[in-house]
Amino acid sequence: MIGYVTVGTNDLHGSAPFYDALAKELGVGRMMEDENYIAWGTPGGGAGIGLTKPFDGNPATIGNGVMVALEAKDRAQVDRLHAIALEQGGSCEGLPGPRGEGGFYAAYFRDREGNKLNAFTFG
Repeated sequence: MIGYVTVGTNDLHGSAPFYDALAKELGVGRMMEDENYIAWGTPGGGAGIGLTKPFDGNPATIGNGVMVALEAKDRAQVDRLHAIALEQGGSCEGLPGPRGEGGFYAAYFRDREGNKLNAFTFG
Protein backbone atom coordinates (compact mmCIF):
# COMPACT_ATOMS: atom_id res chain seq x y z
CA MET A 1 0.00 0.00 0.00
CA ILE A 2 2.77 2.49 0.82
CA GLY A 3 5.05 3.30 -2.11
CA TYR A 4 7.56 5.46 -0.25
CA VAL A 5 7.95 7.88 2.64
CA THR A 6 10.09 10.98 2.90
CA VAL A 7 11.75 12.78 5.77
CA GLY A 8 12.89 16.37 5.60
CA THR A 9 16.45 17.60 5.78
CA ASN A 10 18.29 20.89 6.04
CA ASP A 11 21.61 19.21 5.13
CA LEU A 12 21.04 16.71 2.32
CA HIS A 13 24.65 15.69 1.79
CA GLY A 14 25.52 15.71 5.49
CA SER A 15 22.54 13.50 6.36
CA ALA A 16 22.79 11.10 3.39
CA PRO A 17 25.52 8.84 4.89
CA PHE A 18 23.15 7.93 7.75
CA TYR A 19 20.61 6.59 5.24
CA ASP A 20 23.30 5.09 2.97
CA ALA A 21 24.46 2.96 5.90
CA LEU A 22 20.95 1.81 6.87
CA ALA A 23 20.07 1.05 3.24
CA LYS A 24 23.26 -0.97 2.78
CA GLU A 25 22.37 -3.15 5.77
CA LEU A 26 18.88 -3.64 4.29
CA GLY A 27 20.35 -4.65 0.94
CA VAL A 28 19.28 -1.63 -1.13
CA GLY A 29 20.96 1.48 -2.46
CA ARG A 30 20.14 4.86 -3.88
CA MET A 31 17.56 4.64 -6.66
CA MET A 32 16.99 8.35 -7.43
CA GLU A 33 18.67 11.62 -6.57
CA ASP A 34 19.16 15.22 -7.58
CA GLU A 35 20.22 18.41 -5.79
CA ASN A 36 17.05 18.42 -3.63
CA TYR A 37 16.48 14.78 -2.65
CA ILE A 38 17.86 11.25 -2.45
CA ALA A 39 15.69 8.11 -2.46
CA TRP A 40 16.72 4.61 -1.37
CA GLY A 41 15.05 1.36 -2.35
CA THR A 42 14.48 -0.82 -5.39
CA PRO A 43 12.35 0.41 -8.30
CA GLY A 44 9.29 -1.81 -8.39
CA GLY A 45 10.21 -3.28 -5.00
CA GLY A 46 8.83 -2.58 -1.56
CA ALA A 47 8.37 0.86 -0.07
CA GLY A 48 11.38 3.17 -0.30
CA ILE A 49 12.54 6.10 1.79
CA GLY A 50 13.50 9.56 0.61
CA LEU A 51 15.46 12.39 2.20
CA THR A 52 14.37 15.75 0.84
CA LYS A 53 14.74 19.46 1.20
CA PRO A 54 11.23 20.91 1.70
CA PHE A 55 9.62 21.94 -1.59
CA ASP A 56 8.35 25.22 -0.09
CA GLY A 57 11.90 26.35 0.75
CA ASN A 58 11.19 26.61 4.48
CA PRO A 59 13.40 24.79 7.00
CA ALA A 60 12.71 21.08 7.51
CA THR A 61 11.27 20.21 10.91
CA ILE A 62 10.47 16.88 12.54
CA GLY A 63 6.90 15.67 12.84
CA ASN A 64 5.59 15.02 16.33
CA GLY A 65 4.19 11.49 16.28
CA VAL A 66 5.67 10.72 12.85
CA MET A 67 7.96 7.70 12.52
CA VAL A 68 9.36 5.62 9.67
CA ALA A 69 9.48 1.87 10.41
CA LEU A 70 12.10 -0.24 8.60
CA GLU A 71 11.31 -3.97 8.40
CA ALA A 72 14.30 -6.13 9.29
CA LYS A 73 14.74 -9.80 8.39
CA ASP A 74 15.46 -10.89 11.99
CA ARG A 75 16.34 -9.68 15.49
CA ALA A 76 20.06 -9.58 14.72
CA GLN A 77 19.42 -7.16 11.87
CA VAL A 78 17.28 -4.96 14.15
CA ASP A 79 20.25 -4.84 16.54
CA ARG A 80 22.66 -4.00 13.69
CA LEU A 81 20.42 -1.25 12.29
CA HIS A 82 20.17 0.37 15.73
CA ALA A 83 23.97 0.21 16.12
CA ILE A 84 24.50 1.62 12.62
CA ALA A 85 22.13 4.51 13.34
CA LEU A 86 24.10 5.44 16.46
CA GLU A 87 27.45 5.05 14.66
CA GLN A 88 26.18 7.44 11.97
CA GLY A 89 25.40 10.18 14.50
CA GLY A 90 21.82 9.22 15.32
CA SER A 91 20.42 9.05 18.84
CA CYS A 92 18.74 6.23 20.75
CA GLU A 93 14.99 6.40 21.34
CA GLY A 94 14.65 2.83 22.65
CA LEU A 95 17.11 -0.04 22.82
CA PRO A 96 16.46 -3.18 20.77
CA GLY A 97 14.14 -5.60 22.51
CA PRO A 98 10.74 -7.28 22.58
CA ARG A 99 7.70 -5.02 22.68
CA GLY A 100 4.33 -6.33 23.82
CA GLU A 101 2.90 -9.65 22.70
CA GLY A 102 3.15 -11.51 19.43
CA GLY A 103 6.91 -11.59 18.89
CA PHE A 104 7.28 -7.90 17.94
CA TYR A 105 10.95 -6.92 18.37
CA ALA A 106 12.05 -3.35 17.71
CA ALA A 107 14.63 -0.62 18.23
CA TYR A 108 13.97 3.11 17.99
CA PHE A 109 16.32 5.89 16.92
CA ARG A 110 16.51 9.37 15.42
CA ASP A 111 18.62 10.58 12.53
CA ARG A 112 20.99 13.55 12.85
CA GLU A 113 18.14 16.02 12.29
CA GLY A 114 15.70 14.44 14.74
CA ASN A 115 13.51 12.36 12.39
CA LYS A 116 12.30 9.26 14.26
CA LEU A 117 12.75 5.78 12.80
CA ASN A 118 12.59 2.24 14.03
CA ALA A 119 13.74 -1.17 12.90
CA PHE A 120 11.40 -4.07 13.64
CA THR A 121 10.64 -7.72 13.02
CA PHE A 122 7.87 -10.13 14.02
CA GLY A 123 8.44 -13.66 15.23
